[in-house]
Amino acid sequence: MHPANDDDDLPGDLPLSEEDEAALADLPQLAAVVRFARMLGSIGWFRALGEPLGGTDRATAESYAAALGFPDAYVATVADWEEAEAVAGTPDWNSEWWEVEEQLRAALTAEAGDLVGDELLEIALTHVAAKAAEGVREAAENAAMRGGNADDELIRAAAGAAIQACHQAALVLAADGDADHPFALKFRLFEAGRWPLGIAGTTLNLF
Repeated sequence: MHPANDDDDLPGDLPLSEEDEAALADLPQLAAVVRFARMLGSIGWFRALGEPLGGTDRATAESYAAALGFPDAYVATVADWEEAEAVAGTPDWNSEWWEVEEQLRAALTAEAGDLVGDELLEIALTHVAAKAAEGVREAAENAAMRGGNADDELIRAAAGAAIQACHQAALVLAADGDADHPFALKFRLFEAGRWPLGIAGTTLNLF
């Protein structure tokens, strides 16, 4: 299972100080990140896992894969937690997918740092991670219980993936990116209650 999906080292609840909040509010990109952090608690994380894939979610998943450079990727629905565990442990991950996401993350971090400064960017991203962590772990546990799975490693992987997606989406906002950025599309899948497990071979697996 990929280490980026493990939430062991994620921060706890770190509320913004009044000074930090005022500093972030002075910059439109970071004010948008703070607003984004506030709405994370209203998301129904993992509520649609294993459900039939509707047209909107399929289109978002296809757009996400295409935006990453995989226009021919087939979107496959993962049916349950047992299948998700098998997919997460597959050795057939497309290494280019990981590399593209990492390149995008690094580019957005540099762009956002140039726009708002590295220190304020770090404060904003830490705040996003803390706000996301408040709900995703419990949501993942509840979803796993509903699905008859109690595997703690897979639950941590789901929570870690969601918090990573929040971090990536916040970077898009901080870098003044557009709504069709791959990370924005990826976040929409989580917002819809899904868990995109990634691209293995030529297949985008969506739980």
